[in-house]
Amino acid sequence: MKKIPKQEYTTEFKEQAVKQVKMGKSIVLVAKELGLVVQTLRNWVKLAEAGKLNGKGTKVVTPEQMDLSRLRAENVRLKRECEILKKATAYFARDVVRSTPGLISNGSFLSPRCVRY
Repeated sequence: MKKIPKQEYTTEFKEQAVKQVKMGKSIVLVAKELGLVVQTLRNWVKLAEAGKLNGKGTKVVTPEQMDLSRLRAENVRLKRECEILKKATAYFARDVVRSTPGLISNGSFLSPRCVRY
């Protein structure tokens, strides 16, 4: 299994994320927008409340990187939604095939003359 490298963020980035939470946005929403793990943001909020948020972040995060992170998170969410919709479509299509008289299992119809009741 591949190890994911630990990301480091600047104190300024952390403060901006915490500020959004303190302004009333939910932690889950802010984390999704910024492409963060929810628990990471919760930890930052707790540290900020204790006055200990000035961590060891050395990575400079530009607005473009923040957007990229947010877009990656959105991409993952949309892929999950697409998979769910594919499964739902297949499930409901199967029910339609079963409930339609004269429909052969491959989805083609028999002419009414061929159907015996």
